[in-house]
Amino acid sequence: MTARIEIIRGDITQQNVDAIVNAANTSLMGGSGVDGAIHRAGGPAILEECRAIVARQGKCPAGEAVITTGGLLPARFVIHTVGPVWNGGKKKEVMVLSNCYRNSLQLAATHAVNSIAFPNISTGVYRFPKPEAADIALATVKEVLTQLESMERLLFVCFDEDNYNLYSSRLNS
Repeated sequence: MTARIEIIRGDITQQNVDAIVNAANTSLMGGSGVDGAIHRAGGPAILEECRAIVARQGKCPAGEAVITTGGLLPARFVIHTVGPVWNGGKKKEVMVLSNCYRNSLQLAATHAVNSIAFPNISTGVYRFPKPEAADIALATVKEVLTQLESMERLLFVCFDEDNYNLYSSRLNS
């Protein structure tokens, strides 16, 4: 069975799924945008687990993913992944962004996650071009989902109208 992919506009912290994905920074200590919103809504348990992860293994490199409790969120887990900062495509940003989605889904599968919600990784302060980011996100999740029998539902939760329109048109084309 292949997961159902949905595109919605909304607040990722309010999604009733097994896991939400956080577009984190390498320190895992919270930041601006979706990262700050998830840390605020999820409460101190998320930050405590992030601190423990950093103490154990150091910062989270771009393209990698780690998992924590969902804290006070409806989701059981938060998967933190670090997207690439856009540098004109000269520093393997496409591969790194693809790895964010791939590694997040693979980590979710090892924790029996059946439903997951992704934000639009790297399209905010990291300046990844939105059309390219949408293409990479959709292509990567479609590829990985063919290998994950247990995933039933995958959401892209778009905070802004631009991303919502891009993802919707690309998913349905």
